[in-house]
Amino acid sequence: MAHATGISDTGTGADAALTRLAEEHVDHRFKGLPPDAEGLTVAELAGQRRNLFTGGFTTPVLALSAERLEHNLALMETYSARHGLAFAPHGKTSMAPQLFHRQLEHGAWGITLALPHQVRVARAFGVQRVFLANELLDPAALRWTAAQLDADPDFRFVCYVDSVTGVQLMDAALTDAGATRPLDVVVELAAGEGARTGVRTEAECAAVADAVAATGTLRLAGVAGYEGEVPDADPERVRAWLRRLVALAGEFDAAGRFAGLDEIVLSAGGSAWFDAVAEVFAEVPALSAPVLKLLRSGAYVSHDDGHYRELTPFNRVPEEGALEPAFRLWTQVVSRPTPEQGFANAGKRDAAYDLHLPFAQVVRPADGGPERPAEGVEVTALSDQHAWLRTAPGAELAVGDWIGLGLSHPCTSFDKWQLIPVAEADGTVVDYIRTFF
Repeated sequence: MAHATGISDTGTGADAALTRLAEEHVDHRFKGLPPDAEGLTVAELAGQRRNLFTGGFTTPVLALSAERLEHNLALMETYSARHGLAFAPHGKTSMAPQLFHRQLEHGAWGITLALPHQVRVARAFGVQRVFLANELLDPAALRWTAAQLDADPDFRFVCYVDSVTGVQLMDAALTDAGATRPLDVVVELAAGEGARTGVRTEAECAAVADAVAATGTLRLAGVAGYEGEVPDADPERVRAWLRRLVALAGEFDAAGRFAGLDEIVLSAGGSAWFDAVAEVFAEVPALSAPVLKLLRSGAYVSHDDGHYRELTPFNRVPEEGALEPAFRLWTQVVSRPTPEQGFANAGKRDAAYDLHLPFAQVVRPADGGPERPAEGVEVTALSDQHAWLRTAPGAELAVGDWIGLGLSHPCTSFDKWQLIPVAEADGTVVDYIRTFF
């Protein structure tokens, strides 16, 4: 099923906002950038096409691979189209409007987000379709959202509901705000007992849907959930839960709960089980309106060298392609107190460490010699500003060398960097990605 991208028809607002990013001046706020670039605009610095290794960048510095980033964007575009899925990648991963727009240009229906602040960022950069994979109960946030919907008839916003109380709170806030457009909601089906948010039983889902129907401020647009929270997840359990979600959509439709809709939203899909989502969503029967089968995977954009490398569904379906880790954190060896130990100048302030420690991958010698694999070098701990390195007998590692570290969990990698160089394979920096956390 083809879907137009969630970009404003005119594009002028988004273009102007992205241009302002390019006009931002480089200064002390941005880690790792060349000190002699102070005062240049981001566009001017990008235009110089400096080399990451010889162009004055200081360590630690996080870089994205230009080629791998493009590969990942194209792969998920192709995957979604092949399986008849609309795609709303989760923007919380990067919180980078430039990447939002590259995702939209690669066919995404819109952007998924988790919090009101994140929606404000997306709207500031012209994103026209937002799926909020969370409850929205703050009166101030609901008032702002209602104003956005009332001011822009092309803005599409969908969010979760998972309780009658939540529906009542939303209705009261939207009524007080004088909202004129109903806000689209989907009933969130919990992934099981002990899972995260969501309605636990189908009977309770019906009660929440009845509560939505009783308001004048909300419109039931479909059902959704997150299979990544299925307890003791395995392919059988995940598929069983996804079939419950599909059945719930069918039951709601048969009961006339979706009467008057142009399309019915059916949404799931994190980064670990999107193959199961594609398989089960392919079984969806004809309903009273076309079904928007909305996938929400987000970590694919950069992928990683740990958590998602292990969990990616492409490990189960290699014939469909493979994502490539696009991040590398460059850090310098600043101390080598013993033959078995070294310290580099990147720590918890710079690297994700919530799921795995960084992985030593390559060494660039201080004397300018060729890059080599980081054989016998292991990151064993992180301090705030240091990586603890253990070196095996015979490992080549000297004070002054740069080490390229692979990272696990992109969601806690992007958030430590406000301006991230995008480098080609030879080190040429061609762009800078601005984040908003």
